[in-house]
Formats: sequence, C-alpha cells, structure tokens
Amino acid sequence: MTTTSPTPRIVELRRGVLEKNDRLAADLRTRFAAANVAVSNWVSSPGSGKTTLLERVLVRARARGFAAAALVGDCATDNDAQRLAASGAPVRQIVTDGLCHLEADMVGAHVAALEADGHALEALDLLVLENVGNLVCPTSFDLGEGLRVALMSVTEGEDKPLKYPQLFASSDLVVLTKTDLAAAVEFDEPAALGAIATVAPHRPVLRTSARTGEGVDALLDALLALPSSAAHPHPEEAP
Repeated sequence: MTTTSPTPRIVELRRGVLEKNDRLAADLRTRFAAANVAVSNWVSSPGSGKTTLLERVLVRARARGFAAAALVGDCATDNDAQRLAASGAPVRQIVTDGLCHLEADMVGAHVAALEADGHALEALDLLVLENVGNLVCPTSFDLGEGLRVALMSVTEGEDKPLKYPQLFASSDLVVLTKTDLAAAVEFDEPAALGAIATVAPHRPVLRTSARTGEGVDALLDALLALPSSAAHPHPEEAP
C-alpha cells in the first residue's frame, strides 16, 4: 500500500501562513511610517530580563519627554502588562493562548485597541513589541517593525548566537542584558562578541543592565533612531 507524505502539504500551509502574515505586516509598516512612530520587535529567550529592561526604557522615555507604548506577548497571563503599567506608559497584553510567537494580525488588533483607548499612533514616538520568549518561531514572523532587537543575557552562555543563528542574523541590533552579573557568572564577553560576529557580521551590540541603568539611554536612542518604515528581512520558512 502506497502512502503519501504529509510534508508537502505542511510546507504549503506554512508558506500560506507566512505570506498572509507578510501582507498584514506590510500594511502595518505603512501605518507606522505614516504615523512617524518608531516600532521595534524585541525577541529573546524566557528569563533574559527583557521585561525589566523594557520597563526601564519606558520610564526613561517618559522622563526625556518621549511618548512610548508597548504591546507585550505571552502565552498566558497579563503579568508583564501589569508590571509595565507602573511605568506610566500605555501597555496592552497580547495573550497568544499557547502560540509561541506574535503575528501581524495580533499586533494590528491590539494597535487598534490601543487607539480606541485614546492612544493614537500619531501621538507616539516609540512603540515596543515585546515578543513571546522564544528564540526560534518569532524569527519568521514580520510584525511591521522597523527594528528587530535580539536580547541575550550574560547568564545564558556565550554561544547562544551560534545555537540560534537565524535570530541574530535577522536582527538589526543585539542587546546584552544583565551585564551587572557578568563577573559573577564569568561571562566571556570577547567570546560572545565573536559568536555574534560569526552569524551577524557588523551587527551593533549594546551592553545594558536594568539594575544599574547601564546602556538604557543608548538603547532608547537606538530604538528612536531607525525609521519605522525600514523593511525587515526574515527567513521564508519557519524552522
């Protein structure tokens, strides 16, 4: 008896999902550009410290007179949105119900909800999309961002870029987090920088610490500097 492999069908469905997502992301990018708002997509593993760092960035943005907002993705709970609300910035939680990444339609729906709450895109200088903690699936999904940020904690090991090359290669900026712990965990920074350079040559790298404030202003400047209309490359297929 001859059986047919489901692989071609799976690939076809996956391509269809990505093509639909890309169309929606292109529409979002046009909207963001028209509103002149800088949009960044933060991707990291769970526990990298991105929510705490984002809180510091939102607080600093407000102190410097910039209007910032955030959409925060998680598989369940609105814990991160509650934490970030303390910054004074408008924040909405995107609960993915188990999905391991954000998609453009989710972002579009929550941007609309943000605007319905009285926070027009045109009134914002900065919108941060905090993706679900995952180093694989978010890489394939364009969210209409102008800047993709790969975050890597000093506690995660220097070879993280070599293990997850697609994320770092598709990012526009790499952020080292928890640098105040570097000495304690014997983080080999030259080795980490070498790994980043191997998979993402010439990619800018920022050192940050939410605890000490190191690099927070530099990160905020980088988020605001890149035009929101910038096209973002990503792999055709999800791994």
